[in-house]
Amino acid sequence: MGRRLVLLVASVAAAAAACASDGEAGRESTGPSTGAAFPVTLTTANGDVTIDERPERIISLSPTATEMLFAIGADDQVIAVDDQSNFPPDAPTTELSGFEPNVEAIASYEPDLVVYSTEPGDLGSTLEGLGITTMLLPAATMLDDAYEQLEQLGRATGNAEAATAVVDDMRTEVDSIVSSVEMPQPPLTFYHELDDTYYSVTSQTFIGQLYGLVGLENIADAADGGGGYPQLSAEYVIRADPDLIFLADTKCCGQSPATVAERPGWNSITAVRRRDVVPLDDDVASRWGPRIVEYLRTIADAVSDVEAEAA
Repeated sequence: MGRRLVLLVASVAAAAAACASDGEAGRESTGPSTGAAFPVTLTTANGDVTIDERPERIISLSPTATEMLFAIGADDQVIAVDDQSNFPPDAPTTELSGFEPNVEAIASYEPDLVVYSTEPGDLGSTLEGLGITTMLLPAATMLDDAYEQLEQLGRATGNAEAATAVVDDMRTEVDSIVSSVEMPQPPLTFYHELDDTYYSVTSQTFIGQLYGLVGLENIADAADGGGGYPQLSAEYVIRADPDLIFLADTKCCGQSPATVAERPGWNSITAVRRRDVVPLDDDVASRWGPRIVEYLRTIADAVSDVEAEAA
């Protein structure tokens, strides 16, 4: 994930919050209970969407939606994905952009369903005007949002049973990971780094909530102005002295435990001194698809390692 996308995380989350405020966004309204039956109507962030028959030419303009579609077995229906969809490796990546979409380029693929996570301009209504069905699935604000989007895509694509199975597996794995962690008392503190200019996340964000599941205390919470993605400073992090540092900028910004240790004054931070700086995959740490289980396991392992060191 490039630096530009790192700095767009906050705007995506803001759009998600706005969509969630209407209370019904992302919920199913009508439709049969079996994945193979159509038509089906879903209430999404861009309103009620009716899909008359199983879509066979799906375009995903969202890396998370791409991961979800492949996870639920809709991969044979996906004909093109955006330029940031790099997982799974066999996804049909194109030059299409989800941030600066070209309607003509999208329409040239003759899709029968376009899934996207941000609403630049009037993309949805423009595509609908061309007779192309669209689904807006914005950034999740909690785990249940991610589960619901998976189930929605299952119903929309005729893969409802597979989607339910994926969600059930995720719920089971998340519960298992959380129950395996001895919640440290007092809580361990942490710093999550989005980029090397010290943008971070608070506990009010989807990412921040994952850390809360294993009892971690977020040093960025005290600096939040309400947006959920405050820009801290080197001095702030040093003063906060976190027990753990998680780097979600290993790809975009080339950060690593070694580069962090070289920052002026950072060798005094507990996490650096004890070598509890955890490199993350930027993509896994910024998406709300099935790989959040992998992400949560990384966090839980880091907590367990610190506890083992202290024992």
